[in-house]
Amino acid sequence: MDNFFQHKARKRFGQNFLVDENIIERIVRAIGPKDTDKLVEIGPGQGAITALLLDKCPSLTAVELDRDLIPMLEFKFRDYPDFTIIEKDALKFDFGSLAEGEGDQLRIVGNLPYNISTPLLFHLLSFRGKIQDMHFMLQKEVVDRLSAVPGVKSFGRLSVMAQYYCRVQGLFPVPPQSFRPAPKVDSAIVRLVPHQTLPHPAQDEQLLERIVSVAFQQRRKTLRNALKPLFPNLDPEQLPVDTSRRPETLSVKEYVELANYCSQMTPPESATE
Repeated sequence: MDNFFQHKARKRFGQNFLVDENIIERIVRAIGPKDTDKLVEIGPGQGAITALLLDKCPSLTAVELDRDLIPMLEFKFRDYPDFTIIEKDALKFDFGSLAEGEGDQLRIVGNLPYNISTPLLFHLLSFRGKIQDMHFMLQKEVVDRLSAVPGVKSFGRLSVMAQYYCRVQGLFPVPPQSFRPAPKVDSAIVRLVPHQTLPHPAQDEQLLERIVSVAFQQRRKTLRNALKPLFPNLDPEQLPVDTSRRPETLSVKEYVELANYCSQMTPPESATE
């Protein structure tokens, strides 16, 4: 009966369906779902990971944009009364609405479309106070950026802001042949665990994000020159970091120290964001 539902992966949704059972089992082992968890799956596709998650945790909410997949998923998991599908664009969805109870913490998983992975990660980080952890399949290049350390080429805005809010751990690679259709890039699994207490809290997180964004827009310049449009009157001698360095060499802690110093100043409204 399941074969009644035929669905081709759609390029406009960035769909690549995971079909490798060994990889699927490895992902679920890494997540380690419990029957008391509040699981949320973004983009369940044809339900390959969903099936194993439901065997461990019968309460699962799926957020799916492709309306043509929903009848197939509803039929496939019809015997799970606590399985819910929400037809929404994850980029616009209020994930906090799924954690309305006091102390509710979401565990979010998904094979994220590569074309929206970075904006979606930043959207999810806005709900970090209600998230226990996140496990995602992403383009390997994005996982490398998320987990990069200062001084390497892949270290950038995404690295700094993800590591400011979360403990980031790249888990294992996933080859293209694990999907149908096979993507032209390698993939990998990443775990993000929001910090319960920030190791290096910023006095103004919006300013931190702005400084990091401006710095990496001109990463070949020294930090001093990159920040001139934002803070033309900065005195390098007074700063807590050496601004003759390039942006990719500063640690998360150093960016926070810089932002906390700059929070005493008012950036010009016309500065490039």
